Amino acid sequence: MSHTELVVWAGLTIGLVFGATAQLSGFCLLRSLHHTQHSGDTRKLRAFALAMGVALLGSQALGASGMVSLEASIYTVPSLAWLALPLGGLLFGYGMALANGCGARALVLLGSGNLRSFVVLVCLGLAAYMVLSGVLAPLRLWLESFSLTLPAATLPQLLGLPGWLPALIIGGCLAAWAFSGREFRASPRDWIAGLVIGALVPASWYTTGVLGFDDFEPVRLASLTFVAPIGESLQYLMLSTGTRLGFAVSVVGGVLLGAVLMALLRRDFNLRSFDSPTHMLRSMVGGTLMGIGGVMSLGCSIGQGLSGFSTLSLASLIAVASIMLGARLGIHGPLALSKP
Repeated sequence: MSHTELVVWAGLTIGLVFGATAQLSGFCLLRSLHHTQHSGDTRKLRAFALAMGVALLGSQALGASGMVSLEASIYTVPSLAWLALPLGGLLFGYGMALANGCGARALVLLGSGNLRSFVVLVCLGLAAYMVLSGVLAPLRLWLESFSLTLPAATLPQLLGLPGWLPALIIGGCLAAWAFSGREFRASPRDWIAGLVIGALVPASWYTTGVLGFDDFEPVRLASLTFVAPIGESLQYLMLSTGTRLGFAVSVVGGVLLGAVLMALLRRDFNLRSFDSPTHMLRSMVGGTLMGIGGVMSLGCSIGQGLSGFSTLSLASLIAVASIMLGARLGIHGPLALSKP
């Protein structure tokens, strides 16, 4: 088996685990924010915080071991697109609220029979490629031209510390806060989901950085993210004879398959559609905003919230804050349009 085939199979496995775990637990950033704001239930939010901590600790451990150089990822760049990055995060977060879930959540819901998510995914994938290389690419490049050079690309570099030290402090605090909740500790479905999904981030770095390493044809270093990969998956479905299956597409396929299998196992597969044309329009606009914003912010609630965060990139910290703010505006702000 070649190194590229090994990466594809590993990506499929990672996707299967993610899809099955997310379907079983309801793991989702937007859902966690909804539950926290509208019912005071913090279990989903603590699960996401735990996943952030595990992803951070595992990824920095890989970096400290020398097996993977996180500095080679797309997140750790010294140039900050100070206009495009936060604007993209706001658009993604607000679109996530409109569509009632991010791209990863849409894949899981589709695997459970939610046909609304199919519309979200198609709009997200098309919009992502419109911004990456289509009619909106010139606008993106113009927005990215407003940039500045940072004194350091990551928080540890800025503080002059080894990466493992801030990771140990921040990751430990996130895990401690997560397990400080009595209801969370009594909900193994949530804390196991946080542990498992968080661990999939360093597993993905290892897959692309170690299993995918080759002197002549290296696989691009990447971890979990679900904006450009969804667009890439749509493109692969149409042009598979002229392209090569890669890590990103195999993860997307694995998530969908894992969600289907878990939904069938739990007898939770039910076909659902839109309640009204307005509902459909909200999903279309939400998916489109997520595709546009996710490309501009270099990731989604998973791509930046877990993978980007695990590098402690300064740009990722800004993107995560922008996504959270955009989601809050969509859920519980003056521009609120989302139902809990």
